[in-house]
Amino acid sequence: MERTILSEKYKNELLQRVIPFWENYSIDKKYGGYFTCLDREGKVFDTDKFVWLQARQVWMFSKLYNEVEQKESWLKIATDGADFLDKFGHDDHLNWYFSLTREGKPLVQPYNIFSDCFAAMAFGQLYKATGNQEYANKATSTFENIIARSENPKGQYNKLYPGTRPLKGFSLPMILCNLSLELEHLLEPDLVENTINSCIHEVMEVFYQADSGLIFENVQPDGSIQDSFEGRLLNPGHAIEAMWFIMDLAVRKNDREMIDKAVGIVLRTLEYGWDTKYGGIFYFLDSKGFPPQQLEWDQKLWWVHIETLISLIKGYSLTGNQQCLHWFEKVHDYTWSHFADPDYSEWFGYLNRQGEVLLPLKGGKWKGCFHVPRGLFQVWKTLEEING
Repeated sequence: MERTILSEKYKNELLQRVIPFWENYSIDKKYGGYFTCLDREGKVFDTDKFVWLQARQVWMFSKLYNEVEQKESWLKIATDGADFLDKFGHDDHLNWYFSLTREGKPLVQPYNIFSDCFAAMAFGQLYKATGNQEYANKATSTFENIIARSENPKGQYNKLYPGTRPLKGFSLPMILCNLSLELEHLLEPDLVENTINSCIHEVMEVFYQADSGLIFENVQPDGSIQDSFEGRLLNPGHAIEAMWFIMDLAVRKNDREMIDKAVGIVLRTLEYGWDTKYGGIFYFLDSKGFPPQQLEWDQKLWWVHIETLISLIKGYSLTGNQQCLHWFEKVHDYTWSHFADPDYSEWFGYLNRQGEVLLPLKGGKWKGCFHVPRGLFQVWKTLEEING
């Protein structure tokens, strides 16, 4: 497909089919915040509110307002969601709960630091849109809490017995790569630099294993691999998503070598994680080829494929690597033919290994207004840059 047409395809899907879905069906006009448990047609099937998904939607509509069009309706959706979050989403110490009732009463304790990460992102992006200092303060204070908790993210809610198998996880350094750039306009320069340098080291030197060319989900404190279910775990989507965060950081630092390394990791992970029998990218794998403990290991998930499209098109834009373009076309064809719903707006999230829709939902506990619209936005804008 010609690249200008392709760019328009992503833009139109974002603005005409995906964003209107969330505008039309997710707004809770009675209590505030957003419904995310939405079926194929947009009907609400559960009213619980998950804080990280609430925050992601605040971020998404703020981002659209800041970088696509200053539509007052988008800004209102973002500010109304932020007001609900600020009122109900955290405890007295600015620790963000995992989930709430429809009315805003806490359901699950603030054990999950990713609620905090996306709250910081949301308020940082909303500050750009409004200039409201209260939003800036909320973002920076939350970020400071995240840094303070980074060595033991779950704190008192960590169910593991201390000291027996001290593994550290990839998710937090990965997301801090992106969050540090998201909040750069609000943070002290030294804090930004230190966070970025630390995250790059963790992602590209500690969790990345040069002998296999792969990124592991959990490593021992010294960076070595632990031979267990958790220690052998690979999540191809996480590794690939992290690489476009790294590419963004490498562009900021003007580090061509890091860009090339990130592109190499994307391509290596795709070669390893692609299902050669049915197509698509596996959700989880075991580095030794043993059966993973996750029963959903062979499912094909929306966010994995969309994040892969972002990394591939950014990689191609930055390096001209034809393998990126080849894989982009292959993943694009699979993604659009399997996840995009031909009859209703928004995309499916969950397929079985054969590529059949497992759940017809458009949103739930884990899927909200984030990966699909962010991915469409990123690919659209990157294709525009390539097209000049």
